[in-house]
Amino acid sequence: MPSRKKSCMFASAFCTCVSSFVVVCVVLATPQWVSSEVRYSRTGSNITVSLKYGLFSGTCEQFVDAGLQVSKTTFQVADALSSTRTSALNVATIVVLVLALLSSLLSSGFTCTNAVSNPYQTFLGPVGVYTWNSVCGVLTLTAMILFPVNVEGNRQSEELAHSCSTSLQTHIGSKHIYGYSYWIMLLVFFLNVASLIIIYFYDHARYSKKKEQERPIENAPKDVILF
Repeated sequence: MPSRKKSCMFASAFCTCVSSFVVVCVVLATPQWVSSEVRYSRTGSNITVSLKYGLFSGTCEQFVDAGLQVSKTTFQVADALSSTRTSALNVATIVVLVLALLSSLLSSGFTCTNAVSNPYQTFLGPVGVYTWNSVCGVLTLTAMILFPVNVEGNRQSEELAHSCSTSLQTHIGSKHIYGYSYWIMLLVFFLNVASLIIIYFYDHARYSKKKEQERPIENAPKDVILF
């Protein structure tokens, strides 16, 4: 059985790993990734298409300068994207987050195992926790880079705006505001860092105690007689 100190520290790391798993689920499930306003001009008026969408679905509204508002409609991102490059990057973002979800699940399993037992295999110990938490953190940051690249670089919002209306002509400009579904990925990263710090302190304390027990014989008391 593990010591009480080890159980407490790995149980704390388990809580942060489970929290990371839950947050990644929320990130994938919610559509509040970005709000975009895309402005177009046509003969006699300007049109603003307001979009709110995530990785899977979203909504769009049209506003004409004269004050006319077209009713809100919903759309599926995969069906609305016509460009292969934009679709591929959206799929890549989803795949990266699914892998982050799996790695956080594995990390939760490893921390739980260490909290209740002393696994013999090295990789099932702190090394495995380091590995899967690092993988989850890197994948989360990768998703945070891929999504803005798709929105800003591949003009994803403009492409989705065209799927909402066929009467758009000259593009004037766009404005993007990233929502909570995007920004809470930072929380996933910090939860993974917290898990790594907890396990590092346990591993460092264990290493220091081991070195203390293996101190050289010259540090022994002077009154010890060697035969």
